[in-house]
Parts: sequence; C-alpha cells; structure tokens
Amino acid sequence: MPDFTISQEVAQHLLSVKAIQLRPDQPFKWASGWNSPIYCDNRISLSYPEVRTYIKNCLSAAVKAYFPEVEIIAGVATAGIAQGALVADYLDLPFCYVRPEPKKHGMGNQIEGHIDKGQKVVLIEDLISTGGSSLKAAAALQEAGAEVLGMVAIFTYGFQIAEDNFKNHGIPCITLSNYDVLIDEAVKLNHVTETQLMTLQDWRINPSEWRK
Repeated sequence: MPDFTISQEVAQHLLSVKAIQLRPDQPFKWASGWNSPIYCDNRISLSYPEVRTYIKNCLSAAVKAYFPEVEIIAGVATAGIAQGALVADYLDLPFCYVRPEPKKHGMGNQIEGHIDKGQKVVLIEDLISTGGSSLKAAAALQEAGAEVLGMVAIFTYGFQIAEDNFKNHGIPCITLSNYDVLIDEAVKLNHVTETQLMTLQDWRINPSEWRK
C-alpha cells in the first residue's frame, strides 16, 4: 500500500476542499439507501489545481510501483474518467473508459476508446465502497480480451465486502487513502468532536443497518 504519509496527506487534501464531508448529526442518504455520516465526491478535487496535481502524481506513482507492466489506463465512469485521463497523460499511456453498461444507441459501446486484446490495463477509480461497480468495469475489459492487472483508487471506506469482492475476482486494488486514516486526520484537524467520532465508529461497524 502507499506510504502512510501519503495516505495522511491525501486525507487532509480531501477534507480541506470538502471532497469528503463528515456530518454525523445530519446523515447523508446514499444511492444504495444506506444512511451515512460521511459523503465522498472526489470529483471536487478536480476544481483545485494543487490538490488535483497531488492526487494525479500519487495515482501515477502507485500505478508504476504496483503495476509496472501497464500498457493502457482505463477510467471507471463517471468519476474515474477525469482522474484516469490525467494519469494516462502523465504516464504517456493510451486511455479508455468503461461505462456501467453498453450504450443503448449508436455503436452500443461499453468501453469507449481503443483497446487491443491482450493489452495490460490498470483501472483508475475515485472511490471504493463495495467494489461492485469497479469490478463490473474490470469484467467488461476482460470480456473484451484485455488483461486487467489491477485497480488504483483515491479512497476506500475499507468495507470487508469490498476486500472480499476484489480477492474473489483476483484483482488487486490499491488505494491512496482510507476511512481509518481519514477519521484520524479529521480528529487532529478538529473536524469532528469526540461524540461525533463515536458515531462515525459506530457506523463503520454495520453501515447497512445504521440508524434504520
């Protein structure tokens, strides 16, 4: 995994631009229906050049360190498209992106961009929750004949289901930062109180049932 200092600095950047927001007293509602005291939208980091560049450099370094044989970068739609394109440009590699499902018009593509059979690809994702959508993108690339070396993402909630999903599919997943590091940094920076910290820790134990 990336250096602990990098994990801390990524968490600090995401908190500073409010790409990750902590709201234990007014929970968010996720698309899955889960109630959550945390919401992550790393696309916001793209609006801040210093943060955008730092994350791009860290993602690129992770790709080269863990997957040196990479031949093409693939972004996971939609939030991974911009991050993936930045990484591909930095590494001077081809780029494509993967839709959640094939288009229902035109060419009916699920993969946008050119990719050759046997080409070694690394996926770029902004966020890992359960890993379901990320692994669907990996499966689409495999069906197209590509060799998926692994995935690099900015942030993970660290759910056990995600770890199990990636392990079961045989796809390594590297993340720059994670929930535990983020919460530690949030406490240091006075983003949360001790009471709110307890709420955040409680949610992390059983997020699907929290405050139902």
